[in-house]
Amino acid sequence: MGRIGELDLPDRLAPYAPAWVTQLAFALLCMAAALLLRISVDLFAPGASPFALGYPAVLFATLFARWPAGLLCGLMSLAHSWFFMLPPVHSWTLKRPEDTPRLIVLIIAYLIMILIADLFRRAVRRAAAERDRQIAERDLFLEEFDHRVKNNFAVVAALLDLQRRRTTNAETAEALGTALSRVQSIARAHRHLYRGSTAPGEVDMGSYLDELCTALSEALFLHGAIVLDCTSDQVTLPRDRAVSIGLIVNELVTNAAKHAFTDRESGRISVEFRATARGWALSVIDNGRGTSPELLAKGREGGLGQRLTESFARQAGGELRAESGPEGTRITVELAR
Repeated sequence: MGRIGELDLPDRLAPYAPAWVTQLAFALLCMAAALLLRISVDLFAPGASPFALGYPAVLFATLFARWPAGLLCGLMSLAHSWFFMLPPVHSWTLKRPEDTPRLIVLIIAYLIMILIADLFRRAVRRAAAERDRQIAERDLFLEEFDHRVKNNFAVVAALLDLQRRRTTNAETAEALGTALSRVQSIARAHRHLYRGSTAPGEVDMGSYLDELCTALSEALFLHGAIVLDCTSDQVTLPRDRAVSIGLIVNELVTNAAKHAFTDRESGRISVEFRATARGWALSVIDNGRGTSPELLAKGREGGLGQRLTESFARQAGGELRAESGPEGTRITVELAR
């Protein structure tokens, strides 16, 4: 019902016609619809309820075109009932004494209906204006919040990069570079969250992972020798799961680029995100030298990157599975819906 009160035809058609023209035309339209219904009813029950169909006509005219349209429609409905329905028909003379109070009651009923409908319409429009104002304030707040968060990510990334460039210790520089990559992965998820192309709180995984892989390729200097490609089904996930998945990809691709191709000059790393019957599956595949099951187990128990990857997998609600051999390594994270 709220949407009915929000539709104001004089406002909607103001660029094309004055308000009074719109009100007159809509009142005539409502009256014409009532007359057509009256004719249809008279085919089966002539003269039944002579005033009944005037009420919806007056109501619609008031709701959609304000009280002047409702008043005009009420006057036309009253005149039609008086002249064509009350005996003697086609005459303004009232033959029966009870018809005069009937017309008075009808006038009062129309006036009450017009008053209530117009008050309802005004209240709904005020509520709609207040809602629009609150939405505008919320959008402004979200825009400001988004801007501040972006700035915060940029400051943190700049500080990490500055410290990485100034340090002379290789291990420290590598650790700072890894931390910088993680921060940038979270920042990318945030950017995709507020782009507005998906539902609120959702991240388009296809564009997010594609952008993430492009940035990783540039950051890890994977130009030509080692190719990084990314494919994804059309999937949207909640922000927190998307961030965890992005961090998993960041860790696994970085690890593969650093360790899988130590004995060769070229290779391929593939990131795949697919919908499955149970949920989704994230796979990071390389065609590097591979790792024995014993070393995989040892790595899972010791390395910080492995521990972080497993932690991110748990946060995303997934299970981590690794397969490795002479033809390369495949690490898959199965995510339940």
